[in-house]
Amino acid sequence: MDDDLPAPPSAPERVPTRRRVLVLGAVGASAVVSIRPALAQSTGSVLNCEIPVPDPGHAGGYIDAEGKIVPSGTKGAFPASSRPFKGEEVKRALADGSSLPGVDSERSRAYVNYIRRLQRGQGGFTCFASLQMPRA
Repeated sequence: MDDDLPAPPSAPERVPTRRRVLVLGAVGASAVVSIRPALAQSTGSVLNCEIPVPDPGHAGGYIDAEGKIVPSGTKGAFPASSRPFKGEEVKRALADGSSLPGVDSERSRAYVNYIRRLQRGQGGFTCFASLQMPRA
């Protein structure tokens, strides 16, 4: 009884035409052209982002040698940085152990330890997290 039903039409072959291949190639090329500047821009913005030490939520606190925020005036701890550090400055200090600009090596180590301890929600965390992302 099923023999009385017409056979479904066969699916057309999916061989791309020359025109279709050219269109797909053009779309892919424009994607590459638009993505590369975006990557370059994001890399630039990561290096120019800022990390305050300490973050504004802990203004007035000092930073001890381990990078913890302690009450102001704590012996052996350092007052807040006079300015936020750029991502590029922090990246260099993390990579080769050089000092952050404008501070001695002991204070720089404390500030870098503070930056390493940053957690979500603290000022500068997004910048620091971006520095940790591998770049292609």
